[in-house]
Amino acid sequence: MSSKPRPVDIKVHQQSRFLDIAFDDGAHFALPCEYLRVYSPSAETRGHSPATAKLEKGKELVTITQIEPIGQYAVKIHFDDGHNSGLYDWQYLYNLGKHHDELWQAYLEKLKAVGHQRQEPELIPREGGA
Repeated sequence: MSSKPRPVDIKVHQQSRFLDIAFDDGAHFALPCEYLRVYSPSAETRGHSPATAKLEKGKELVTITQIEPIGQYAVKIHFDDGHNSGLYDWQYLYNLGKHHDELWQAYLEKLKAVGHQRQEPELIPREGGA
């Protein structure tokens, strides 16, 4: 086994909007699609510096439509809001899982700082009344 964790299983759960990912070191993470979307590693989201990073809002209902393998080191995640420019390498996904609680809290604090109230997905009506 290499020193860097590699995924051994990746599954998208459309209805619950989670990505399950298991790594070869035994770590397993269930990452919400919204969390993956707001922490996309793309320059479009992260900017070219912390000062130019974009705060993503209104992504509570976003889901993954496709996961595209990129070589042996990453995946490109396609979201139903059209975003697909982020390459999630294995280390980045591992770190998102390992540091989920503190990263999620930091995101919620940023939303609060700009006066945005995040809605829980079960309280948001789906298009078409479903």
